[in-house]
Amino acid sequence: MQLLVLYYSRSGNTKRLAQAVAEGAAQVDGVDVLLKTPDEIRIEEFRDSDAVIAGSPVYYGGSAAELKKVFDDFLKVRKHMEGKVGAAFATSAHPTGGKETTLMAILQAMLIYGMVVMGDPLEAGGHYGVACAGAPDAHTLESASKLGARVAQTAQRLLL
Repeated sequence: MQLLVLYYSRSGNTKRLAQAVAEGAAQVDGVDVLLKTPDEIRIEEFRDSDAVIAGSPVYYGGSAAELKKVFDDFLKVRKHMEGKVGAAFATSAHPTGGKETTLMAILQAMLIYGMVVMGDPLEAGGHYGVACAGAPDAHTLESASKLGARVAQTAQRLLL
């Protein structure tokens, strides 16, 4: 099973969170993880992924244009994404900097693709996805790893 962790990062904070998500997903047996940025991802990799976890820094309450462009440009494979698992993570510079609206913007794009979306597991907070202000601390990195594992396990169950 292929799981894609797709992220955009300017400062490195979102990249670190993406790496933790990928590490958690990779701990699940039978999961091949792709860790890609918007300028690296190919449409075939996106289409062939059984799950997508996307992350972005907050830009004016939404995701980075670079990440949104992937969803805009890859719309022609929308029918191939139906029923696949999706989740989101976000970072911001300010404690009240729009993390939840950014998570919801990513999840909304996934819903339009027909994906089955999920938040972080209850033991990681149980909300819309993993998020932090500034650099992720140890607790946030652990939550990100749990999100990766939860999405991988759920996608495997859906493939049965």
